[in-house]
Amino acid sequence: MRPDPDAPRPTAAAVLDDAVRELAPDTGANRLVSRIEAGEAPRSVFATFALEQHQVIAADRLSFQHLARRADGDPPVADFFDLLAQGEALALKQLAGLADACGLTERDLAGYQPRPGCQAYPSYAARLALGAEPTDVAIALTANFAAWGGYCRIVEAAMREHYAFPDAARAFFGFFAEPAPAVHERARAAVQHGLDTGQARPAAAHRYGRLLQAYELMFWNSVGD
Repeated sequence: MRPDPDAPRPTAAAVLDDAVRELAPDTGANRLVSRIEAGEAPRSVFATFALEQHQVIAADRLSFQHLARRADGDPPVADFFDLLAQGEALALKQLAGLADACGLTERDLAGYQPRPGCQAYPSYAARLALGAEPTDVAIALTANFAAWGGYCRIVEAAMREHYAFPDAARAFFGFFAEPAPAVHERARAAVQHGLDTGQARPAAAHRYGRLLQAYELMFWNSVGD
């Protein structure tokens, strides 16, 4: 059956809202965040988190830069990934406060052997950067960022209430916990461009998003193992 040319076309806002809703992780699936929220996780998990995130941020920044280059002919899409790459650089600076509070040195960061379960997410993000339609990656990432931001809000509050971490140590989580209007605006522009040009394939984006969410959970739960 041919699509009805008079049928209303989906909007970027609707596509993104649908992805966030459909791909939301199950409540309680993140075992580590639940333990942190209750103050039951050992303080050592924050050092492991910092060491692993140091690796993740570097990898994700390269993936976002590559996606921006691939979308060079589609400025709204390229702008979205350029902004994400810039955000990773800012996040790395914020992570330094957590590393310092955990007593980590540059030697610790350089010599650390990452856990496979923690690095599955950036590895899959790199795979998407190589071959997936950038607009579809934008949809999948938007759903994942909603879950990630929620986790960061919980952890930031628990670090203050249960673990007495100073402001600088909580800054990384606070950075991602706060609303990011510029990111949301560019995501909508990128996805709308993809819809208008026929590049966006929400079904493929949901497939990517389900795996990103699974690897996100794997990251957190591997930190806690």
